[in-house]
Amino acid sequence: MKKKFTLEIANPCSENFDKMIPNANGSFCNSCMKNVIDLSKKTNSEVAKFIAENKDRAICARLKTTQLEEQFEYNEISKINTLKYAAVAASVLLASNLSAQEKEPVKTEISSPKPNTYKVGKVAYNHTANQEISIIIKGRLLEANTIKPFNRETYPNLMLAVDGSQIPVKVNPKTGEFSIETKILKNSKSLMVTITGNDYYLSKEIDFDLKSVKNNVLTQNIIIGAEELTKIYIAGGLGINYTKQ
Repeated sequence: MKKKFTLEIANPCSENFDKMIPNANGSFCNSCMKNVIDLSKKTNSEVAKFIAENKDRAICARLKTTQLEEQFEYNEISKINTLKYAAVAASVLLASNLSAQEKEPVKTEISSPKPNTYKVGKVAYNHTANQEISIIIKGRLLEANTIKPFNRETYPNLMLAVDGSQIPVKVNPKTGEFSIETKILKNSKSLMVTITGNDYYLSKEIDFDLKSVKNNVLTQNIIIGAEELTKIYIAGGLGINYTKQ
């Protein structure tokens, strides 16, 4: 029988997950002396399987806020039915094997596949001119309402990445300053900026003028409203709400 359910954080936790002691399933919280299971990176089916296997346990977990909007489903089959199905399958398999032994072998005709044909010759390719340029972007990350750096207690460990930059850089918590190297197309008129900080996330396109680049350096502040930063993780005691069938 299929069971459907949704999840909720019944008792939200204010502890910093990144400061907990990592282990195979999540992290250990010294404050409540419990293991916090990290379900935030699991798929819908993986979460459903975990809940099905641990539905009778008290679970403290870390979730994405989007997972609280999902519906999960798993099959609940009694052990008696499982054994009965296994016995039936075994008897069918045994009967099939006996029948197969009584039959005469069937002659088979083997046909050889046609050989593959290959073309040999010089390889020609069209070379596209590289339109990317490398620049360094320097500036300050500021909060739109105050035009000051983000509160470092509310938004700790802010990191910033731009377009082609593979590794994000840390934003100075006191001044909001950052410096990052990235690659952009010559005809670009905007940059995709990604900001992360513990449980917060934002990806936003901002305008810029290539003419402002001097000696491969673009000086530009990035101004973001605090309300634009989305809280993506939440941890605490897990509640399971079963859907009526």
